[in-house]
Amino acid sequence: MKNELRIGVLGAAKTTKNSLIRPAHEVDGVRVAAVAARNPERARRYAARHGIPRVHVSYENLLADKTLDAVYIPLPAAMHGQWTIASLNAGKHVLVEKPFAANAEEARFLTEAAHGQSRIVMEAHHSCHHPLMSRVKEILSSGDLGAINTADASFCVTIPPGQDIRWNPALGGGSLMDVGCYPLRLLLDLFGPELPTVEYAAAKTRGEIDRSMRATLNFGGIKATINCAIWSPRLFAADLTVHCDRGRLRVKMPFHPHDGARIAVDGPGLSLREGTSGRSSYSYQLQAFRDAVLYGAPTLTSPAAANATMTIIDSIYLAAGLQPRQPYSGSDTSTVSGCSEPVTSARK
Repeated sequence: MKNELRIGVLGAAKTTKNSLIRPAHEVDGVRVAAVAARNPERARRYAARHGIPRVHVSYENLLADKTLDAVYIPLPAAMHGQWTIASLNAGKHVLVEKPFAANAEEARFLTEAAHGQSRIVMEAHHSCHHPLMSRVKEILSSGDLGAINTADASFCVTIPPGQDIRWNPALGGGSLMDVGCYPLRLLLDLFGPELPTVEYAAAKTRGEIDRSMRATLNFGGIKATINCAIWSPRLFAADLTVHCDRGRLRVKMPFHPHDGARIAVDGPGLSLREGTSGRSSYSYQLQAFRDAVLYGAPTLTSPAAANATMTIIDSIYLAAGLQPRQPYSGSDTSTVSGCSEPVTSARK
């Protein structure tokens, strides 16, 4: 049995420092061994800055590297499907950033492609792996708060309109794709596995981009609202509130729990205040990926789970009068800077 997982990175995304490179120093048996970028010189500078030993001149060359076991894909969302398939065809395990695909149709195709494979495909929805999630489920399932009635989950950040890929519809941009998938996945984890119906959705747009989105979902009688934005009067928000018969549960920073997440429970005879592990959720995620690849452990963020998220994302877009995103169809990606994580004030 191998005791080391060697990962190659497609793209020189700035966010990879927090999402993979730092966690690789914390998780035994993992090594970031290679990087490739559309601009080889940029890849060389990136490798030198982060201590990555090998640089490839193209994504294709990296995938052909027989010394690598797995690939991390932090490219823009519209490119996730193309390079996930290419990585599987090259015999690599895949950790692909959220959102899993450009739309639900592509997610279903990827799920089918991954089914029966001897390779692991895991969506990098890091917050699912943090102990905070288990603790929230424990509180809600204890019965102390009674039946769940409604829930509200918000993730709003400030990304000024400009050249950032999140303002490019061809690359899978938009608030729902970038930050909205966090509260949506949280609600699915809490109230699934049955998919909710989308009762209402409304977006504020700039061109083809949803700069903010609000949607109401019905999980078999539990009404849940998500709010997300990359440009709105609400400069920053990251929270969950669940209203129950006998009280209320609130969570601050549920999407990046290591940035000071707090749980508060209030109700008649109920009062709870507690923090959670300060270890990075990316570190827990990388450990889970390692365990799945090396030891056959189950994964929380499987293609099937990601497929469910993308199905609801598409339904929300359609309910808001917008079209779902499409896989990237361009040929020149030399100016594309891979970046799949929101830049929030709490993470600077």
